[in-house]
Amino acid sequence: MENGRILVVDDEEKIRKLVKDFLVKKGYEVIEAKDGEEALDLFYDQKDISLIILDVMMPKINGYQVLKEIRETSQIPIIMLTAKVEESDELLGFELGVDEYVCKPFSPKTLVARVEAILHRREVESQVTIEEGGIVIDKGAHTVTIDGEPIEVSAKEFELLAYFVENKGIALSRDKILNNVWNYDYFGDARTIDTHVKKLRSKMKDKGDYIKTVWGMGYKFEC
Repeated sequence: MENGRILVVDDEEKIRKLVKDFLVKKGYEVIEAKDGEEALDLFYDQKDISLIILDVMMPKINGYQVLKEIRETSQIPIIMLTAKVEESDELLGFELGVDEYVCKPFSPKTLVARVEAILHRREVESQVTIEEGGIVIDKGAHTVTIDGEPIEVSAKEFELLAYFVENKGIALSRDKILNNVWNYDYFGDARTIDTHVKKLRSKMKDKGDYIKTVWGMGYKFEC
């Protein structure tokens, strides 16, 4: 039985084949795109894609542009493959809503393990609704409402808010937040958390004050 349909986007055929072979062995169906333009065409045409593995440097439309357009309408999980390791590049991806980065060269087995972990986490989350202080987080629909009004959040902002609410009253260090929300080996510093918190507070308006700064450590959610 197939575990889901994965869209693999990379301009190098050998990389697409390598990733596809490992995913197929795990029971996934794989469709391929050789550039960003083809990736967007497939994304809009195929409505049952479970996850996207997306290269950054591609002809026609690069990975960041593809990510930005998809995030306008969908919170589908996206893993980006990149030869770039500059912190500014990683921060750009997270600001646009990427779920994880995998740097080239990479281990296909590790990549598949990350695919499985993300999809499992989404499946578990889909069964849970969290309510606190007028904030309702529907993990199934991947939506947030505040006092009955929906707010638009990115995939990482959603996970970050859910993590804060689930750990209300607990001071959370930046390292702990990275380990639990980003769930990967982070190569830069923790400023990406501060960027996401700033945007999240702004979107939450008055309720943004619920996310307290713990100076020298991290953050704490308190109503």
